[in-house]
Amino acid sequence: MARRPHELLHLLTRAERLSARRVQSVLDEFDCSIEAWRVLDLLSDGEGHHMAAVADHAFLPAPSLTKLIDQLVDQNLVFRRVDPADRRRVLVQLTPRGMRRRQRLSRAVLTDWDEPEPLLAEDEEERLKTLLDLLAGALGGSGKVTTALGERAVGRGR
Repeated sequence: MARRPHELLHLLTRAERLSARRVQSVLDEFDCSIEAWRVLDLLSDGEGHHMAAVADHAFLPAPSLTKLIDQLVDQNLVFRRVDPADRRRVLVQLTPRGMRRRQRLSRAVLTDWDEPEPLLAEDEEERLKTLLDLLAGALGGSGKVTTALGERAVGRGR
């Protein structure tokens, strides 16, 4: 069977847009953007993250992320602090209010995603995550992918 990257790209784009539209419809009830939700989700691990890591996770350019972080600071959802390991860098962390907001958002999104029945069976979801992780690793050129099964090398298949 011939490989058709344009077909795969079309399917991935369609799935991303439909899933983003569905998630955004839930987040709209909380006056929250997908990008803000991604930021809150990353910061929910309790660790401080550098702006570059946050921008990467939220899929935002640095100037847009700075504006978003300013808004989240104004809402008392996140705060900035100096990185003790490198005083020239800034870490962003969730406030307790930000943690509670993230939990409410995540519950609402998960409820919508799984009701009245889950969109995918659990094994299908895990398989899809693994395949998407493999694809991202191969496209990113890292040569390694971390999946639920551990780290593995990715070949170019040529």
